[in-house]
Amino acid sequence: MATGELNPNHYQAQRAAKVVEHYLNTRYGSPYRLLGLHRVHSGNAEDVEDSGRKYQLEISVQEIISNTTEKCSAEVLFPRGGQQRSPQVQASCEELLKINTTAQEEALYQQYKMTQSLLSAHNLPDSYGHIDPDMKPFWHLCIVASSFIMLNESSENTLYNMAQVANITQLATENHQLTFDCHVLLHEMVSQEIIHWKLLFTWSPPEGVKVQQMEQLPHCHDCEKPPNTN
Repeated sequence: MATGELNPNHYQAQRAAKVVEHYLNTRYGSPYRLLGLHRVHSGNAEDVEDSGRKYQLEISVQEIISNTTEKCSAEVLFPRGGQQRSPQVQASCEELLKINTTAQEEALYQQYKMTQSLLSAHNLPDSYGHIDPDMKPFWHLCIVASSFIMLNESSENTLYNMAQVANITQLATENHQLTFDCHVLLHEMVSQEIIHWKLLFTWSPPEGVKVQQMEQLPHCHDCEKPPNTN
């Protein structure tokens, strides 16, 4: 792979920048804050002896719900070695984090903490690409939870996107966290493979999303192809 200055539209820069998106969502994502790669402005790659390959990037990141964009600096290190290890990321996007979602998150939390009927939904989005407005916060939550998988599984040879939530179920719990079991479909864009994962995660406004378990499911040959949401 090339070193030195990169074409920002080339796959090397785009794949490294997508890893930054996943990282930011694992750190800061919520039902009402979802971060996405908007544009790569510049990139540089170098081989780091005994460590791996490091990318330095200037990118624009969009907070998708409020449609706010900020230019950010980021660094991604893909570790060298045969065993898959998750990339190491450093990124700073301070302005996007100032968007206040506290009231919305607290209202959602109280609604589903107090409910007698636990949430259950499937096919987000459906075959027409539609998601009910009431379910959009949970679509966002599943993207945030799946970002932990996509970050962990990413390499210089992958490009992951969330395709669909096959199902999500709220579990009864005695503690203050909302707990969810979900089955998600991830689209690995390089191989064009749809990969199924099962996730158990918790969420509350003060603690954010915490993934408790993640399991890759066997390939499903007969599954319906998810809608194109990219």
